[in-house]
Amino acid sequence: MMNISKDISFELQGDIALIKLNRASKRNALNDDLVSSIRSIFENLPGQAKVAVIHGEGEHFCAGLDLSEIKERDAPEGMLHSRSWHTALERVQYGPVPVIAALHGAVVGGGLELASACHIRVADETAFFALPEGTRGIFVGGGGSVRIPKLIGVARMTDMMMTGRVYQAADAERVGLSQYVVQAGTALEKSMELAHRIASNAPLTNYALIHALPRIAEQASDHGFLTEALMVSITQSAPEAKKRVRDFLAGKAAKVKAS
Repeated sequence: MMNISKDISFELQGDIALIKLNRASKRNALNDDLVSSIRSIFENLPGQAKVAVIHGEGEHFCAGLDLSEIKERDAPEGMLHSRSWHTALERVQYGPVPVIAALHGAVVGGGLELASACHIRVADETAFFALPEGTRGIFVGGGGSVRIPKLIGVARMTDMMMTGRVYQAADAERVGLSQYVVQAGTALEKSMELAHRIASNAPLTNYALIHALPRIAEQASDHGFLTEALMVSITQSAPEAKKRVRDFLAGKAAKVKAS
């Protein structure tokens, strides 16, 4: 059973789980209740959900951590708080379904950490990306030091934190912070389009892509090759995969064409 804050909403649209951050007056800054709610949602997704889309109410996706929550926190409390974020965002990255982040406005600090836990990031032209923790005397605590360098490299993340550099949408896509840039106001529309396309994939293939592929990429080559061989044998043995191959060979499935 989901236990969620008033600052977040959940809606199931067919087989798409739509999750909205609802703290527009705070630029959707993340507090403990919101992070706990994200964890609860992904631990309790309905079985019919095949893809999830996260977006933000108002002018921004998420402006990061609500700094009012850390002003009196001591070292042990800070460590435990960070670990609670790790647990919640791990549920996003390694949950039951692929997750798309529809980004606009501020994608800053903890907002970028949340986006980096998603599998696909769609940014509209208003989106801007930053990690201001370095200029505020703190450090990322929601898994950003692990996930973000895998997207853009250690040097670029270091630059963002040391200098306060802000990436606008086009440059953010170029360096790897997002995979798509769309017109202002259309990130959610594009994300839903992609979600429906992904939902039509074989569920076992989607599961392998979000759980096996990132781990294969971190394994030594000989380990990765073995894991890949195991995954291909499992996915292609599924009845749905066999039917899809038969349909393709019989000319009943669309061939890949240039966009």
